[in-house]
Amino acid sequence: MNNSLIVLPIVIQFLAGTILLFFWVKTEMQKVLSIIFSVLALSISIWLFMLVWNQGIQVTQSGNWQAPFGISFVADVFGATMVLISSITGFAVSIFSAGSMRKERLEFGFFPILHFLIMGLQGAFLTGDIFNLYVWFEVVIISSFVMMTLGGKRKQLEGAIKYVSLNLLASTLFLIGIGFIYGLTGSLNMADIAIKITDIQNRGLINVTAGLFLVAFGIKSAVFPMYFWLPASYHTPPPAVSSIFGGLLTKLGVYAILRSFTLIFGGDEFLVSMLGIIGALTILSGGFGALMHHHLGKIFGYLIICHIGFMMMGLGIFTEIAIIGTVFYLIHDIIVKTNLFMISGVLLKINGTQDIKELGGMYKNYPLLSLLMAIPLFSLVGIPPLSGFWAKIFWIKAGLETEEFVLIAFIILGSFLTLWVIAKMWGEVFWKPGEGLPKKANGLYFDELSTGDKWLWIFPIVFLSFISLYIGLAAENIIILSQKIAGDLMDPSNYIESVLQIKSIRP
Repeated sequence: MNNSLIVLPIVIQFLAGTILLFFWVKTEMQKVLSIIFSVLALSISIWLFMLVWNQGIQVTQSGNWQAPFGISFVADVFGATMVLISSITGFAVSIFSAGSMRKERLEFGFFPILHFLIMGLQGAFLTGDIFNLYVWFEVVIISSFVMMTLGGKRKQLEGAIKYVSLNLLASTLFLIGIGFIYGLTGSLNMADIAIKITDIQNRGLINVTAGLFLVAFGIKSAVFPMYFWLPASYHTPPPAVSSIFGGLLTKLGVYAILRSFTLIFGGDEFLVSMLGIIGALTILSGGFGALMHHHLGKIFGYLIICHIGFMMMGLGIFTEIAIIGTVFYLIHDIIVKTNLFMISGVLLKINGTQDIKELGGMYKNYPLLSLLMAIPLFSLVGIPPLSGFWAKIFWIKAGLETEEFVLIAFIILGSFLTLWVIAKMWGEVFWKPGEGLPKKANGLYFDELSTGDKWLWIFPIVFLSFISLYIGLAAENIIILSQKIAGDLMDPSNYIESVLQIKSIRP
């Protein structure tokens, strides 16, 4: 169904970023405007999701050039869900930033760049054109590089160089892959490519192209062996920046793999096997890396890697049940990882450090806050019936049906590694006595803030914790959503028919 309003999420983020540029030094006005625009963006995202859920796939063709000749924007259930989740996290981070970001960073344009970053993410989720997916990736890279370097501290610049170098390499490989796709099919429209690529006899060249896409998106997702840039960079910027990075940026790579390998490449057997192996090695790298560190930012960074491995394992099984688990976990992981980095920011504000060896006494001194923080931490572990539990049931079921017992073993191992890491962290930060530990002043401590400022720090954590509880305790609704998305991914005929406006491609 044609509906030009589906680009509204992109437009509202663009307007937010542009208008905020005119309030460059008026930081208080920036905070208010950013929150207002985030509420508006969240409302539009809810509307878009309900529209797609009730009326089916929505398509608009830029400039009225019909597909495959023009640029298509497509809102299917998967894309609309990702837009909604990114708006939820964007809203939370906007409020958290209003309380946590220093004035000098706001004066360098943090809030405009935040909205341009979310615009790039949502453009990637809604585009139906493979070249424009590359363009939106570049918008994300540029925005995230600026956010990572705000403040200009040495460790930020070191992390940013590693981040941007690897991501530019990924973009180059992605662009080469797009050139191969265009040379093979003469098209850039993803739905049109999906039809034409099935008629190409040279499967070897298609597999090479798919390999380029896998390496490019793998770098962006931080999978083994291309993950080292993430733990070297994600802990260096302020927690508000780390939270949007940890929640959404690597998941853009996962989204791109899911979209391209179901729609375009159709689950090639060799590449699917590679995804399983990569997933297993990514789980090990992330899990053991998290065990070896005691800085909260690095621990959470390595856990991002470990849990990206979970999603790659789901793709490595590549059945509809496994994809259900991957989609469910993707939704859960965006919310939880965003929340964890905000929690690390609150702990930094309370104690002046993120070193778990120098933290302690949290449960004794802040019992309610500790119980709040327990929700995302235990959701991450996957303690039943919290949100991290349900996806693993689908993966184990899919592994048993396909006799992929080694993959099941790695999923269980990754779960135990996560439990070990979080148990160690909980013991150090929350149970350990806090007397005699050093405090490193970095401006006002949390207890010295006004009540209003404290709520700017705490409300986003409460909000995302509530979302996590909903995902876990009302899992049947998320399972229905994940089943719909997985069914559409494994059988993309409805997507193709809607974009190209043809009656049927089914035999």
